[in-house]
Amino acid sequence: MKVYNFLTVALEIAVLYVKMTAMWIYCIYEFFVPPEPKSVKGEIILITGSGHGMGRETALRLGNLGGIVICVDINAENNQETVDMIKEDKGKAHPYVCDVTDREAVNALAEKVRREVGEVTMLVNNAGIMPCKPLLQHSEKEIRSVFEVNILAHHWLVQAFLPSMMERNHGHIVGLSSMAGVVGLRNLVPYCATKFAVCGFMEALHEELREDPRDFSGIKLTVICPFIIDTGLCKKPRVKYPSLIKILTPGEAADKIVDAIRRNYHEITIPSSLYYINQMCRTMPRRVPLYLKDFLDSGLDAH
Repeated sequence: MKVYNFLTVALEIAVLYVKMTAMWIYCIYEFFVPPEPKSVKGEIILITGSGHGMGRETALRLGNLGGIVICVDINAENNQETVDMIKEDKGKAHPYVCDVTDREAVNALAEKVRREVGEVTMLVNNAGIMPCKPLLQHSEKEIRSVFEVNILAHHWLVQAFLPSMMERNHGHIVGLSSMAGVVGLRNLVPYCATKFAVCGFMEALHEELREDPRDFSGIKLTVICPFIIDTGLCKKPRVKYPSLIKILTPGEAADKIVDAIRRNYHEITIPSSLYYINQMCRTMPRRVPLYLKDFLDSGLDAH
């Protein structure tokens, strides 16, 4: 029996090794030959925080590619501007005002969109806020707001729209995290906590779908981790070496977001170089990444 158990474990390890080796080869191949971008034409795409910044720019690009864009923002005027811009470019878009922190409002939104437009097939959780100051200067109200907008809203929206995706085994959920959801940054403690939570939320959701005995392979998940984007939230960015880490425009970031969606990437950083730097740092002793952070000296000053 012991010999049998040993041989069984040895065989499973050998199979695991072959699978891991094959995946390494595939990943190297994919690095040089990226997957073909999928079409989003006719997809009903709901984007939160579409009234400005990366949300607006992402909505414009997806509308231009033939997606039917559901623009959701708490600011009706800004949101309508986004819809008008999409329509001026001969795209299709519908404006909806919703407080995404209110679960009942989100459920009402889902029902209204379903009735007026159709079933949402792509969900982009983009809405976010970013107070920038030391932790001890944050009020309880500010901290609660950051968590409600940046992570709890993801739960309410996914709960509202995932079931219909599961029924058809077709859909795509995008979670906007941040490089502040990968590494801690001063002046952003509550924000970092919520963005780390987004990464954890998306990873756990991926596992729920992957391990479900029903086949949900047609539902894709993508996590986006931008660094410093000039959206208006970053009022006092600090970049020591602009040639190494560039402050990007919302449009430049949106190009990367849309590309990641269309290629079904699981996770990207913006800029992409930070993904590989972060993966390398995770294998190093604790002090080594700290030396690198001190060298780059990039982040946000309090405001």
